[in-house]
Amino acid sequence: MTTHVIVLPGGGYRHHATHEGEPVAEWLRSLGVEASVYKYPVKARHPRVSDAIRLEIARVREAGATKVGLLGFSAGGHAAGYVALTTADVDFAILGYPVVSMLLETHEASRVSLIGAHATPDLRAATSLERLVTPSAPPFFVWHTGEDAAVPVEHAYLLAQALAVNGVPHELHVFARGKHGLGLAAGTASSEWTALCANWLAEQHLR
Repeated sequence: MTTHVIVLPGGGYRHHATHEGEPVAEWLRSLGVEASVYKYPVKARHPRVSDAIRLEIARVREAGATKVGLLGFSAGGHAAGYVALTTADVDFAILGYPVVSMLLETHEASRVSLIGAHATPDLRAATSLERLVTPSAPPFFVWHTGEDAAVPVEHAYLLAQALAVNGVPHELHVFARGKHGLGLAAGTASSEWTALCANWLAEQHLR
């Protein structure tokens, strides 16, 4: 079995945060997991981002991966979650301080970049992860911080609640301290997420 994780950096759907890219892929490789960073389209309207990620998943599978996971931060976490919940070709998802709900008013920048300032209620609902969870969703590992002012922890709770209601295997870790955009969070109280995630991957027989 070959597990490959596609890393999707955050950046509000407007750019790619460098520290949420290659350093994260290097950490995954240190665990014995194949990983690559995918710079999905930015400043692009839905569904261009998710369509592009699906093509990248197909490319990775054609290269020999038998298990494919998505790891995303912030807006990249939204992209990872959306694709994981709307295609059967994702085996697991790891989300760090993800944008989850387009129905909330918080993190307007991601919403406007992806679906526009005047998106209809139906489109906002259709791109909200908590509305897309079904019992067939893959396992999720989610972490967030209680101090996140940019993407409040409410986003993670909404997703976790939907996963729980639908009986989807998942872990949710909320750390009391930490600002938005921590990445690997080295040197902070939230750095434990990497060890927790490594254990989760092992429990899922993915490393």
